[in-house]
Parts: sequence; structure tokens; C-alpha cells
Amino acid sequence: MKAKLAMLTGVATLATVLAILGSGVTGAPVRHARAVAPLPIPSGGPETRRALFGELHLHTGYSFDAYALMGSRTEPETAYRFGEGRPVLYEGQTVQRPRPLDFMAVTDHSEFLGTFMQAAANPNGALARSDIGKLMLTDPLRIALGGAVDLLARPDTKALVGQAMQSAWSNLVATANRHYRPGVFTTFVAYEWTSMKDRKWNLHRNVIFRGAPPPMPFSAADSDRPEDLWSYLERMRGQGIEALAIPHNANASGGLMFDWNDSNGRPIDEAYAQRRAFNEPLSEAFQHKGQSETSPLLSPTDEFADFERAEESLVGGPSPVNGSFIRQALGRGIVLQSRLGTNPWKLGFVGSSDFHNGLSNADENAYAGNGLSSTDPRVNLPDREFARRILSQDPHASVNPATQNRTRTREELLHTPAKLNWSSGGLTGVWAEANTREAIYAALRRKETFATSGPELRIRFFGGWGFAPDAMRRAGWVASAYRTGTPMGGDLVAPTAPGRAPTFLFEAAKDPMSGNLDRIQVVKLWREGGDYKEKVFDVAWSPGRRRDPVTGRLAPVGNTVNLGTATYANTIGAPTLAGFWRDSEFDPAKPAVYYARVLEIPTPRWTTRLAAARQLPRPVGVPATIQERAISSPIWYSPRR
Repeated sequence: MKAKLAMLTGVATLATVLAILGSGVTGAPVRHARAVAPLPIPSGGPETRRALFGELHLHTGYSFDAYALMGSRTEPETAYRFGEGRPVLYEGQTVQRPRPLDFMAVTDHSEFLGTFMQAAANPNGALARSDIGKLMLTDPLRIALGGAVDLLARPDTKALVGQAMQSAWSNLVATANRHYRPGVFTTFVAYEWTSMKDRKWNLHRNVIFRGAPPPMPFSAADSDRPEDLWSYLERMRGQGIEALAIPHNANASGGLMFDWNDSNGRPIDEAYAQRRAFNEPLSEAFQHKGQSETSPLLSPTDEFADFERAEESLVGGPSPVNGSFIRQALGRGIVLQSRLGTNPWKLGFVGSSDFHNGLSNADENAYAGNGLSSTDPRVNLPDREFARRILSQDPHASVNPATQNRTRTREELLHTPAKLNWSSGGLTGVWAEANTREAIYAALRRKETFATSGPELRIRFFGGWGFAPDAMRRAGWVASAYRTGTPMGGDLVAPTAPGRAPTFLFEAAKDPMSGNLDRIQVVKLWREGGDYKEKVFDVAWSPGRRRDPVTGRLAPVGNTVNLGTATYANTIGAPTLAGFWRDSEFDPAKPAVYYARVLEIPTPRWTTRLAAARQLPRPVGVPATIQERAISSPIWYSPRR
């Protein structure tokens, strides 16, 4: 259970290769402790739900790319201990997360699961003595870069690798179950299905199991078609094994993640839409390889769309934006619903890190562009020479491991900089009655979730037809909003009385370890003919600001960042924001979807923090500051038929 600000409820004005500092506030860093008393299952209604924060996308040395391309040797045991906030030994140093997570899933790649580490652990074993095992020990890059396809086709190799993968999967399951402490720390058995269309475009999904998992995961070696992954999930449900899949890095999908067509190139039909909507109710919006909310190329009127952009293939080269971002999928979804009767992209939002060293810390000061991983900035921040190499990169250069296929030493792998336009990780927030698998998974299923770009920003969002402007100043407003309205992730039932417009209640609270809040916005998309349109509304902001009388835009919140010291002051913005908004432009004949976005004041970006910590020049061509954010899952409206 989290220690949060007392003001939170007050009303005041986020089968091939993956390519490869202090609090920042003026004053002393804060180490934020969290109570470890179990969170009891309440006897009341949904108003007892509280915000919990977690990680649903993390890799250890069990992942082939983490082992071969990033030099990671972390095991799932270490990853869970770090997530719990315990000190762990990493590369010979003791590191610790500044505050524990509430829930977590280790999502190692199902392809080659754990086999590299097992071959290294037993060099005299049958796997290590086999042809593919020798490659794992002497030239792991060749396998990670796709050079072992012929070897995998051999029956003897299949058997050896299969045995090793079974052993690794059993250990992953046992480790997750061992660290599950209901009411304190929830773990999910999970893995990543790693489909790369044309060995280039990212179609990866994380598979999260509610409880008991199957004997073995379904991998991209079994099939790289999402439809076949859904068939696997449907078969598992028939056996009482419940799971869902979460796509990620749509920004690197080459337009395929939210394409109008299925994997066979045929237009999406109703059966496809129904299967996708049920098997994939969520999508990852923020992680360290770029955000997937939207692009300024798709949302040119959104002044905050130009955020942590990485619109490129994970193996190098640009990625088309059409079909690659979740906001566009929301718009395309309401268009398809009008045609098919079902919306395939009725998506809630989550955020994660996708770090590959097993250490999940999404704080901006915990990322330093090294090895796709987080750090403990008090202990293992890159030294000055490595920091110089990181910060002197060309921010527009593509990382293409396919051109780096020589054997590299582990030291080289550990000191391979990530790209300057890559970011710190994200976090998933859920509204759940208890910190248990059942309660959190139910929140994921009903999409009562929100994604942050890293901080523990809290956001609430309700839609309805009769909310009063002063509703949030009344006692018990949350219970009333659940009773008479719809929370994030849900559907507004069309009103029976004509002439009514939807009303919304929203509330956000800052992370106690991060910046104050700039504003809350509502993003609206609606069907317009055979297409959709979008608009962003500023609905609440910190005091002392006005809209520009010509442009209608809200005045900027300001900027307190000292670039030389990479510090800032919370003397602007607000600790909480909340309010009421009515859609005065509502047309009851047009389907629509709404979600809330909250922005922090500007704070130093990780590149600025690293430059200041190591007394180096800031890199040219990348932003010096960042406005961290959170986005709520949407609320949908459909006209009565």
C-alpha cells in the first residue's frame, strides 16, 4: 500500500532480434519508503479501488537478446527482488530501487528461453556440447541475429533446446509464484511473444497469465502470426488458463500493428475484430524505445505530440507512422465499428520499461542510455568516459545490430550506448480493490488502467450524462461517479433523453518524487463520414494562466530547470488538479472516444542529468527537458442503433 499525499482526493487547479541521477528537484534527494502492510480486500464497492503501480514488461538474462546483445546475466530472482525494493547484487555492486513496485511481471522472450544461460551454467552438459550450444557459448550474436535457423530445424537440436526451455519456463513460473505476496507485492507469470515481420517490423506481444500458466509458452517459432497467438490463448481458456496479450512498440511496427488488414493482407472482418478485442484489450503506450500514443505527423494540432519520438524500425531505418500509433487505432476502431459492428481496437493503456538487465526503475534519473537498462544512480551511473561516448552520439543515427555481427566481448556489450532519442521506462497504473492477482488482472481486463512515462502520477477519469459542475466538492463523489457514470475503460450508454451531452470528472495527483502538474487535457476522437477527427481540450491547469485570445492556447506553465545542475524547483504548477468538463461540441449521431492526459511541469531529461553528473556538454539535437505525463484509458460513446 502506497504512502501518498494527503491531498489526493482534494479538488485543485501519463523470432528475431530486438535492436538494440538524485531526485532532480532543488534540494536533497528523497528516498520514498512505502508501507509493506498487506492491502486487505475491501468489503465495499468499486469506490474502494486505489491506484497501484507496476511493471508488465521486463527482461533478464533468460532472454536471448538480453544475454547475447546486452550482456545481461541477471536472473528472474534478482529482478523480482529489485522490484520489491530490496538491495540486490548487480555487476559486483549493490543496487536498490528507491521504492518498491506494487506488481510486476518478468516477460522474457519465449524464443530460446533461458537456453543461453543454461549452456553457460553447464559447459559440459548435452546442450553446451551440441552444435547450437557451442554457438551459444562462443558466438551468441550469431544466434541472436538469426543465424541458427538451420540448426533449429534439426530434430536433435529441437529436442535439446526444448528441454532447456522447459527447465527455464518452470523456473520462471516457480520464481514468480515464490515472490507473490498478496496484499504486498503481486507477481504475474508472463512472457514475450516475439514476432518480427520481415525480420524488421515489431509485432511483439507480452502475454500475462491471471493465475496458473500452461506447461509451455507459445512462441514466434510456433507461428509469427498474431491470429495464431490468439488461437493459443483461446485454447488455453478452454482448459481454464486465462491470459491476455499486450502489444508494444507499435511505433516500430512499420504501420502493421493497427493496419486495416489482417496478417494475410485481407481487410479486417467482424470475426477478426471480435477476437482481437477480447485477446488484446490493452496496448503499451510508453516505454524506453519510444512512445506509441501519437506522432505530430498524425496529430499536427496537438502541441504536446512531439514527445520522446522513435519512429523507426528496431533494427534500423524509418518506420511509417500510419498504423503505428494507438491514438490513430482508437480513431480507426470507431470507423471499423460502424462498418463491422465490433471495434477491434477498444484499447486501454499501460506503460512499462522493456529494460533488458532485469532492473525495473522508470525514474528519469535511473536511465543513462546504457545497454537498454536502468541504473541505481547512486551506485552505477556510467563513468565519465562512457558517459562521454553516450552523449556524443548522433541522435539521428540508427542502431543496426545486423551490421555488428562480429563476436563482441561482454565488456563491449555492457558498454554499448543506447540511442539518445530512447527514453526512461514507463509504468502501468491500475485501479484495483486489492494488491492481488485477481484484483489487478480484473482491472487489466476492464481497462481501468493508465499509463505513465515513468513517474507515479495518479489519474482518475469518469464519464456520464448528469455530472454536476460541483460534483467533486461533494462527499462521496467517487462512489457516486461509479454509481451514475462510467470509469476509464468503459462505455457510455447512450442517453434516452435527447439533447444531452456527456460530462466528465477528472482528477490527477503528482508523484511525490517528481514535478508538479502543468495541466489536464481531454483528447477526443469522433467519426466524421468514413474517417475520424481528433481534438485536444485543456480542461484544468495550474493557477495564474490564461488562454491566448487569438490561438485559444493556454499559456505555458513556465520552466524552472537549471540546465547546468540538472535541477528544478516545484515553485510552478500544482500538486493536484481536478475538475468537470462538458463536451459542448458533442453530436449524438457520431461515435466518439475520450481519454485524459495529465502533464508535469518541465524537468531535466536523462541526457541533461547525465551531462551534469559527469560535467560534460549536453548533446546537440535532443531536448534538454521533458514534460512527463500520464494518460487514462479511454471512455467510448456509441449512438443507439
